Amino acid sequence: MRVLFASLGSVGHTYPLIPLAIAARDAGHEVHWAAGAEVHPPLATLGLRPFRPADAFYEIYAEDLAPSLDLLRPDLVVHEWGLPGAAVAAAQAGIPGLWHGFGRMIPPGIGLQLPSLVDGAAGRPHLDICPPSLQDKDFLATGDRIELRPVPFSFPTGTAGAVRGSRPLVYLTLGTAFGTAALLTTAIKGLARLNVTVVVAAGRVPPEEIGAVPAGVTVSSWVPQAQLLPHADVVVHHGGSGTTLGALAAGVPQLFLPQGADQFANADAVTAAGAGLRLDSAEVTADAVASQVRALLAWDGPRDAARAVAAEIARMPAPDEVAHRLSDYA
Repeated sequence: MRVLFASLGSVGHTYPLIPLAIAARDAGHEVHWAAGAEVHPPLATLGLRPFRPADAFYEIYAEDLAPSLDLLRPDLVVHEWGLPGAAVAAAQAGIPGLWHGFGRMIPPGIGLQLPSLVDGAAGRPHLDICPPSLQDKDFLATGDRIELRPVPFSFPTGTAGAVRGSRPLVYLTLGTAFGTAALLTTAIKGLARLNVTVVVAAGRVPPEEIGAVPAGVTVSSWVPQAQLLPHADVVVHHGGSGTTLGALAAGVPQLFLPQGADQFANADAVTAAGAGLRLDSAEVTADAVASQVRALLAWDGPRDAARAVAAEIARMPAPDEVAHRLSDYA
């Protein structure tokens, strides 16, 4: 079977789909991937046949993808929630398709079209990687869902466990689309007051803008997050879906510093589950970060809650199980 995956041209929207695509490839399906060129290198390395439809850069519109569908004639299109144009193009071409989520159902007002409002593709099933206990309740009640275990993905670059040492490990990241040097510096200043080792993924912020950091703090542009998370004791982050689900899958409590998009909804869900704490922008100071992380390290409650969600995630169908069922939807 020929399967076409399609995503926005960003790590945050592409990486959640990679585990299923790899599983589909390993199950013997022919996998292709439509996306902007920025994410082509990792996809090509994995043998997922990336290509750029028309002149698409980040978004892909229905008219961009239509000629590629005519040429490829896939049996199934897996289109992520952020790419309604791919859903429309598949529906217009008469090709079956599946929505692929990247976390909780998209809240309104964050700049993405709700799948339920996409003409011609609204009723398609959803590959849902969010554990039901955290998923939007209306979506649970009304959506045609195929549960799929969220599997964090990143390319390994060295031994993540080498930083563990004898002190608790705190991982700090503001993701690939949000964050400023000022916010990272404030968080680092607070974390440096604790007896912890701190690993920082600066992301879009050049490390030189952060400047000199205290002993026990390591700053890199990127880290192999999927390999690092199981070693962390606390994750301090923006609340992006990938980091949120990755930390939950590892059973690690979280401190949210939400900045935009779906991050506020993610913070709401995890804190309601007891698996984390939250500081909104007006509340973020070095003292506040130190106090919240100190509490997360000391309390059993958030860790126990995070481990309960991790157990729920482990019970969800793995990508290879779902990959062997893809032909049922073609």
